[in-house]
Amino acid sequence: MTRNQLLLLGLGASLAFQSAQAQQKPATKPATVTKAPAATAGGARLVEKVTRKGSEVVIPYEKYVLPNGLTVIVTEDHSDPLVHVDVTYHVGSAREQIGKSGFAHFFEHMMFQGSDHVADEQHFKTVTAAGGTLNGSTNRDRTNYYETVPSNQLETALWLEADRMGFLLDAVTQPKFENQRSTVKNERGQNYDNRPYGLASENVSRTLYPYGHPYSWMTIGYLEDLDRSNVDDLKNFFLRWYGPNNATLTVGGDVKPQDVVRLAEKYFGPISKGPAVAAQKLPAPKLTQDRYVSYTDNVRFPMLQMVFPTVPNGHPDEYALEALSEIIGQGKNSLLYKNLIKPQQALQAQAYNNSSELSGEFTMVTLPFPGKGLDSLENQVRRTLAEFERTGATAEQVARFKASTEAQVVNSLASVSGKVSQLAANQTYFGNPNRLPEELKRLRAVTPAEVNRVYNQYIKGKKAVILSVLPKTGGAPAKPDNYTVSKEGYQAPTTVTRA
Repeated sequence: MTRNQLLLLGLGASLAFQSAQAQQKPATKPATVTKAPAATAGGARLVEKVTRKGSEVVIPYEKYVLPNGLTVIVTEDHSDPLVHVDVTYHVGSAREQIGKSGFAHFFEHMMFQGSDHVADEQHFKTVTAAGGTLNGSTNRDRTNYYETVPSNQLETALWLEADRMGFLLDAVTQPKFENQRSTVKNERGQNYDNRPYGLASENVSRTLYPYGHPYSWMTIGYLEDLDRSNVDDLKNFFLRWYGPNNATLTVGGDVKPQDVVRLAEKYFGPISKGPAVAAQKLPAPKLTQDRYVSYTDNVRFPMLQMVFPTVPNGHPDEYALEALSEIIGQGKNSLLYKNLIKPQQALQAQAYNNSSELSGEFTMVTLPFPGKGLDSLENQVRRTLAEFERTGATAEQVARFKASTEAQVVNSLASVSGKVSQLAANQTYFGNPNRLPEELKRLRAVTPAEVNRVYNQYIKGKKAVILSVLPKTGGAPAKPDNYTVSKEGYQAPTTVTRA
């Protein structure tokens, strides 16, 4: 799990953290993982039970699988009379095809519009009337829906989630479809088309990834694809990807596992299994030259964005790349701050590594100081990379990165929602909710030599996408555009339908 993803897990706790001691003292009593082939009367099979031993950072839980393939994870936390329910479907824009983009995000909207036994807009009203909160989100790789409710409303939350998983399609009417299509189109205009620099990521994605690669478009999709789509297109997408065997139900808080499992069997158990879902693997993009692209935008300052392909989420090099991005371009101790912002060569300058399920991207973003051109700014960024190449990572820099990142991990576990989010993500992407100890082990093992190695492996001498965003008032790109998307070699994936 990347550092950027960890920041989304609900930071804000005030747990004390002593980084030096944590790095020196291994856990003396590791968590106990119990695997048992037991099954309940309703058919739910207990897969494993994890309990905490000693002071190791671990989330205790029980994991079950229903006969229809739904994974159920329960973590008890009786500190507050609350329960957090999360249903994560392993489907995002990466499961879409050329010409049918934006479907996963569209369904995030549609699944709040009522189902067979829940009237229009009643999902929101039912949860909020019970004193709870709710929302959903979609990214490249997954869609999730979640509620935090008083613990005595657990059954209501599970019933609502089960009804839209198993009984949604008959409630998807043409008027609802048209209404939400307009909503999504407005959202795209507000957050992308009409937002300053809002189309930067879209331009980078279609330049970095081959034609047809599911990361070559944004999760929001293209307007023309939404205009071409109809109710049947959306229904077929739902039938393909939203079955219980492609979902994880994670419940945490003031609950007992046996109660959660009993209710899951009652409400989710009757839902039919969907088509089998295979793991998705695609080769990393390979660039034979620097790809220069540009576009004009209604902005005051130009922007330069340089993106190198790196590694997917969970790769052994991920944390070293995170450390590299911090050293180069995060905070006032970074090289980009020293070389560009402090001498007033750039208004903004930052670097980050973002890893998704299929690949990763090491990105540097800079906005020049008025009067400075993007060509000179690119040269300064490259000189900054060359400076790192000469000096390398120091022990102090790496120790600071490890301490702050581990503190963020610990803080993210202070809330029930944070624990549930961690378990759900690790089950969805890796099939292992108990991945946290492995993540911390990898983080603590990062060394300056590893950071220097990943720089040499993924950045030094490697080709990148270099995007110039130009004001409509004028300006020159870093270099003239030299790349256009090619359809050569593209093969449409085989469509699988529900049996």
